[in-house]
Amino acid sequence: MVSKAVCVLKGTGEVTGTILFITQNRGDAVKVTGEIAGLTPGEHGFHVHAFGDNTNGCISAGPHFNPHNNNHGSPSDEKRHIGDLGNVTAGGNGVAKINIVDKFLTLTGQHSIIGRTMVIHEKADDLGKGGNDESLKTGNAGGRLACGVIGIAQ
Repeated sequence: MVSKAVCVLKGTGEVTGTILFITQNRGDAVKVTGEIAGLTPGEHGFHVHAFGDNTNGCISAGPHFNPHNNNHGSPSDEKRHIGDLGNVTAGGNGVAKINIVDKFLTLTGQHSIIGRTMVIHEKADDLGKGGNDESLKTGNAGGRLACGVIGIAQ
């Protein structure tokens, strides 16, 4: 069973980061930790996207990973995209420290995030509460600053 995964984020600008995904047992929540540097201070949407394809930059990663065809939501919503991890907050130094535990992510099985793309966005995610169609798809989080494919870690 896969118990650890890693993602190295790279963008067209100065945004870079490394994210680790760890789970103890099948069915357990996944702990997501790491650090992203080069961000503007404030909140940034943080999502798993459907495809592990970065051939045309982050745009080829496709939409949020959403195999159940739900509306976009917050990490605490019972119905949401599997890839909806809400926001990370960068401090005045442009660094966001990641420490998330998520019960929808999985590193095994049909809906595994292995081979998919992690994306950090330019704006805050409105968590599906923005009152328009784009909010229900993307959380109005804006452009993709950096991305990387999630792979099996040793």
